[in-house]
Amino acid sequence: MLNIFTLANGRLFQEEIESLEELSKFQPIWVDLESPTLEEKRWVKQYYGLSIPEDAMDEDIEESARFYKEDNGELHIRSDFLIADDAEPRTVRVAFILNLDNPDLKSKGVLFSIHDEDVPVFRLLRMRARRAPGLIEDAKEVLLKLFDADAEYSADTLEGIYDELEKVSNKVLSADVTDAMAGEVLGSIARHEDMNGRIRRNVMDTRRAVSFMMRSKMLNGEQFEEARQILRDIDSLDSHTAFLFDKINFLMDATVGFININQNKIIKIFSVASVALLPPTLIASLYGMNFKYMPELDWTLGYPYALALMVASALVPMWYFRRRGWLK
Repeated sequence: MLNIFTLANGRLFQEEIESLEELSKFQPIWVDLESPTLEEKRWVKQYYGLSIPEDAMDEDIEESARFYKEDNGELHIRSDFLIADDAEPRTVRVAFILNLDNPDLKSKGVLFSIHDEDVPVFRLLRMRARRAPGLIEDAKEVLLKLFDADAEYSADTLEGIYDELEKVSNKVLSADVTDAMAGEVLGSIARHEDMNGRIRRNVMDTRRAVSFMMRSKMLNGEQFEEARQILRDIDSLDSHTAFLFDKINFLMDATVGFININQNKIIKIFSVASVALLPPTLIASLYGMNFKYMPELDWTLGYPYALALMVASALVPMWYFRRRGWLK
């Protein structure tokens, strides 16, 4: 899918392109390629003179090769964006190409983004740009606003984790935790821990991308200050992710502790039963070994007496355990 974005009266307008002729009708500041076909790549190369690298969205690219500047003035930034899907949280690699120095190409001053699937941050920026005139002035502003929206999206996701962990905390600390409930809680905690880790990695990647833009001296004074503000926002998220890691570890330890308590209760029952049944077993053994003939023929009251003694020997330990509070 090939979408272009143009500025009109300070607002960002989107157009979906389906042919090379349509592409030549507009002067965009942002060209977005979502899962581009070979034909769409050919249109971009033919009209803008821009060749999209084959490894633009590879996940196994070296970290040192994700931010660089070509000899022809093209800036290449490969950054990951978070998709906080409850069923399958993940990050999507997005390749940005921005030509600022080569006036001979039509791609000058146009931001190109290439990715495999729709990114929530992109939708958020498009919605804001339509509602807020003057929010975006050029291609560099688009890139900065994307990273700003990415940091805010991560912050919103962290707030969602806060709310979910509050519910988990109420379950763990305000009720009797059964094994079934503990299993459910552990699964929920594991999902939140995974999401928190993805957010931490995402903001680290965003910090690197913004820092590269600042070092490349492509930003004017106002944009440079905006980039510094984005970095400050990202720094504030680090403390939140660290706090969530601590809270998750606490809930994990508390849940595992309740599981151990439930298991200890079961072991306690078997221990009490084995101790309480030891005297009757001993009496039965002694009774059966001290008769020359069958007890029924030698002593009529032998069995009733032995049974009564066995019951009494079992009840006395149980009474003692209960008095000591070991059966509670």
